[in-house]
Amino acid sequence: MTMHAFAITLAALAAATAAAAQDPNATPNYGTVRLHGVPDPHVVDLRSGGLVEASRLGDGCAGYVSNAPDVRLTYHAGSLPLTVRAVSDAVTMVLVNAPDGSWHCNDDAAAGTNNPAIRFTSPQSGRYEIWVGTRAGSETHPARLEISELDER
Repeated sequence: MTMHAFAITLAALAAATAAAAQDPNATPNYGTVRLHGVPDPHVVDLRSGGLVEASRLGDGCAGYVSNAPDVRLTYHAGSLPLTVRAVSDAVTMVLVNAPDGSWHCNDDAAAGTNNPAIRFTSPQSGRYEIWVGTRAGSETHPARLEISELDER
């Protein structure tokens, strides 16, 4: 293989990898929620899952999500914590990109439940991109996303 052919192959692989990643700026699958003082809990019915492997984002990320976020939350923080929870009969995981660009994942498998949650004790004001995923990439399942400022159940 010539250096030129190798460079073209490498560029194609890089483009394919970039295309198969979570895109916080994509149009959300289930809409945008703007909250200042959450009607508690704010609920969005959706289907969990997708074809993009989320494990590359760190510990706690075990599953598949869509490229676009499921919900975009524009949030004005107060003195209360913020909890993002998924409720489903299927094994699900929650992935959140916080306003500071940090990624947070939970699949709650260690707790023996299908209902993962991420709790921000001192949440930031700004945009949160939220994905609800499943264990298998080809599966989707009915799920309910709950956004709450109340203590976890």
